[in-house]
Amino acid sequence: MKKSLHNRADFEEIRQRISGLSEDSPAKWGKMKAAQMMKHCDLVLQVALKNIDLPCVNVIFGAIGIMAKIEMQLFNNGIPRNMPTFQKLIVNFECDFDETKKGLLQTLEAYWKAFEHRNLPDRHELFGEMTEKDWGFLEYKHLNHHFKQFNI
Repeated sequence: MKKSLHNRADFEEIRQRISGLSEDSPAKWGKMKAAQMMKHCDLVLQVALKNIDLPCVNVIFGAIGIMAKIEMQLFNNGIPRNMPTFQKLIVNFECDFDETKKGLLQTLEAYWKAFEHRNLPDRHELFGEMTEKDWGFLEYKHLNHHFKQFNI
């Protein structure tokens, strides 16, 4: 079954998993610490809230992004480890764990309100045209990917 950040039970699952994270939770892969991962997830959600504009990608990367979106939806597969991301979404600086956790939870609530008010963008620079269903599925996938990274 495909989970979605637009399903209240799946949304609450994400909130609970955040509470299972501690400052010294070890990563199974990658370079980020737990607080950096939460800040990265917050920034990705900020894109959906229209608070961060991503740069345009060239036609080739755009086609790859659209194909990746379709593949994830068809096969319900995960996001590969260590995938490149937009520079604006990279967190390679120190973050306060408690402050970042609080911020991510607040951004999640803002995301839920945007969903309820049908105020999500109809386009993503990498994934192309986006429906509400696309946003809910892909945002859940992204959060789940990083929570698996930290074994929560």
